[in-house]
Amino acid sequence: MTTHMARLLGRSTLRLILLLIAVSIVSFILLAHSPIDPIDAYFANKTASAEQHALVAAYWGFDRPPLDRFLLWGGHILHGDFGMSFIYRAPVLDVIGEKFRLTLLLMMTAWALSGVIGFVLGVLAGMYRDSALDKVIQGFSLLCVSVPIFWLGLLFLMIFSVQLQWFPLALAAPIGKLHEEVTMADQIRHLILPALTLSVTGISSITLQTREKLLEVMSTNYMLFAEARGESLWQRVRRHGLRNIALPAITLQFASFNELFGGAILAETVFSYPGLGGTVTLAGLRGDLSLLLGIAIFSAIFVFAGNLIANILYGIADPRLREGRGAS
Repeated sequence: MTTHMARLLGRSTLRLILLLIAVSIVSFILLAHSPIDPIDAYFANKTASAEQHALVAAYWGFDRPPLDRFLLWGGHILHGDFGMSFIYRAPVLDVIGEKFRLTLLLMMTAWALSGVIGFVLGVLAGMYRDSALDKVIQGFSLLCVSVPIFWLGLLFLMIFSVQLQWFPLALAAPIGKLHEEVTMADQIRHLILPALTLSVTGISSITLQTREKLLEVMSTNYMLFAEARGESLWQRVRRHGLRNIALPAITLQFASFNELFGGAILAETVFSYPGLGGTVTLAGLRGDLSLLLGIAIFSAIFVFAGNLIANILYGIADPRLREGRGAS
């Protein structure tokens, strides 16, 4: 097991390095050819002389050729320096760390909701195949996968915030309260709607996958034998089905980090949630190259880590896969 884990981590580390190099190059090329001039965006609507433009460009390195800027940036990255964000006037890692704390809370809440709700719905749909409940769950799943995140977020705002006034309109804390005065109840109230909106992205895939896997398990010989022994439907599913259908659900749930990360940006924009979503939008509009590249690298690492955890958990949960890999 130790040898297999070492090989897995070694291959994963090599793939991660190649992935980060590719992401860095592609992101830099796209951002370098962006139509947004970072110097003009830096001054916004303020009037500035040509000398001021030149001074700002020299200070932030925008007067250098793109290749020189990329090599200089890459050299700093190798030493753990992601540069400074000229929007926030702070190190990129500090900005990402502060913003990602709220994004991580939102993502993990939505991730847990989508996994639990999707798995439960999938089990119910598989247990009662072709019933009215099964059709309703399948219809709900197909509706979830087809509804855009931003549209659903606006709908939730109109219903639950504007009309019913159950939840606040936006932000992660009440307006006018100091950080020390914000309670956990305040944070939860501001988190519920964005988390519910974001969780919809993962419910459909988990539900449909779990349903199909449970139907496969229900048709196996040992399930038929259990039914012949007089076990109830729930006993058969609980004793013989949940473990088998949990494996694909675990893998799919961790592999959904990329969709979850992208959906979080949209959800945060709709709800004005002060996480990475608003930061990415602002950095893109202002041409903050260092911050955008830092977020791109961080996003790649985060998604890669989710897929790696899925592979590790899959091997732990099913020793046959680990043994099969070791024998190959």
